[in-house]
Amino acid sequence: MLDFPRWKILTITLFLGVMIAISIPSFIPKSVRETWPSWMPKPAINLGLDLAGGSYLLLEADTKDVAAARLEQMRDQVRAEMRRDPRIDIGDISVQGGKLSFMVRDPSKVDAAREKLLAITGSGVGTTGQRDWEIAVVDTSRFVLTPTEAGLKQAIDTAMGDAREIVETRINALGTVEPTVVREGGNRIVVQVPGLEDPKALKELLGKTAKLEFRLVSADQSGAQTGTAPAGSILLPYQEGGRVAVDREVMIRGEMLVNATQSYDPQTGAPGVTLQLDGAGAKRFAKVTQENSGKPFAIIVDNVVISAPRINEPILGGSAVINGGFTVESANQLAIALRSGKLPVTLKVVQESTVSPELGADSIRAGITASIIAVVAVIAFMILTYGRFGIYATLAVVINVLVIVGVMGILNATLTLPGIAGFVLTIGTAVDANVLINERIREERRRGRSIMQSVELGYKEASRTIFEANVTHAIAGVIMLILGSGPVRGFAVVLLIGIATSVFTAVVFTRMLVTIWLRRNRPSEIHI
Repeated sequence: MLDFPRWKILTITLFLGVMIAISIPSFIPKSVRETWPSWMPKPAINLGLDLAGGSYLLLEADTKDVAAARLEQMRDQVRAEMRRDPRIDIGDISVQGGKLSFMVRDPSKVDAAREKLLAITGSGVGTTGQRDWEIAVVDTSRFVLTPTEAGLKQAIDTAMGDAREIVETRINALGTVEPTVVREGGNRIVVQVPGLEDPKALKELLGKTAKLEFRLVSADQSGAQTGTAPAGSILLPYQEGGRVAVDREVMIRGEMLVNATQSYDPQTGAPGVTLQLDGAGAKRFAKVTQENSGKPFAIIVDNVVISAPRINEPILGGSAVINGGFTVESANQLAIALRSGKLPVTLKVVQESTVSPELGADSIRAGITASIIAVVAVIAFMILTYGRFGIYATLAVVINVLVIVGVMGILNATLTLPGIAGFVLTIGTAVDANVLINERIREERRRGRSIMQSVELGYKEASRTIFEANVTHAIAGVIMLILGSGPVRGFAVVLLIGIATSVFTAVVFTRMLVTIWLRRNRPSEIHI
């Protein structure tokens, strides 16, 4: 027991000193921390929505978009596949009743067409072996492609996962601190943004699907205002009013976009958005503009024609500019939406609420009050019951709290109201280990063992029980962390950190203090 190496004492002291120093920024107001030199590390705990105030949005996806998008994508895939060598001539591909159908002009090539379709309709959903699409032949030469339920379910799950990531990317681009974006159920996404009191701009940004397309404007616009689209064209609304007939074929898609930034027109100074295409998109754009010089083309976002400039000359640099009566804010929002990627589903806000900072401040005050009461009660009990050893346990509890704050600061974790509950629970349970150790020392003294033997056995024998008890707590915390969401995960994070730090401070740190005291004083009796 007395053989506690000096290097270990120095290591433990240095480690705890560093963690206490790291915890300090979390107790300093953010406005003060921002004035600190840039080279100075400022790890600090972020406050969650229920403490800092902010905005809460519940977004619901229209999963019909996924089915429609799959049909459009499959239409393009079928058309492209049938044009590959060996080429198979087919009629128009129609979409009706959620199915694709087309006719093979040469009945002798039906089997070859089926082989091509099998290659592009998926090899199976998960481990079920069921295909994404069912392929049927009617009237000897007409193919009908029907999406399977399993394939659609998997596509929706993938789309919701992609949508969650895109939503998080867009929110982060706004410069907000530690947003929480989690899926809820099959078609909903929960968004919590601490510190954002006006969610209007956020709702507008998240409401943009940001589906970008470039299409040629149809030469025949005679029926545009009467609702009649010429053959091979579709009608789309024009941002400035009215409708425009554009070609059904898409020249450039948003998937070819590399970057989008808010910019200004060098002649008028009007805000706009500059687009940069990838290599394939740049080549495609150059080819299309070369072949259609003098013709207008439409820049379309979310099925609305933003602008329809004329192609005066080939555009070879792979960049384009969108102008259309933007403000700086709206141009910046569109740029964020475009570069973060197209949402695979349309999201609408079905529930929103705003938590005021005053309510968060009340929660913080209540949490601090509860923590102080818990600390005072624990300190009084430990000192009255165990004397000097109770003082060591008290010091371990205080340092334990500071170490928890330091660890959470390093992890840039977010503290919520359930997290404060985890703090209070940690304070109450942090001394459990010391109670077990002290009671075991008492028991060994009653058996007639010496002070040194009693203390040695007290720590050694109680450590096994302490370890096993905390393992069971940790298992419960890990399960909450994996299966829980939002407040439950916040509670689990604090609980798990507290378990690790409390064992260290209660066993290792207090043992170090007791060793130093016994080595210096060599008492003939201990009061415990």
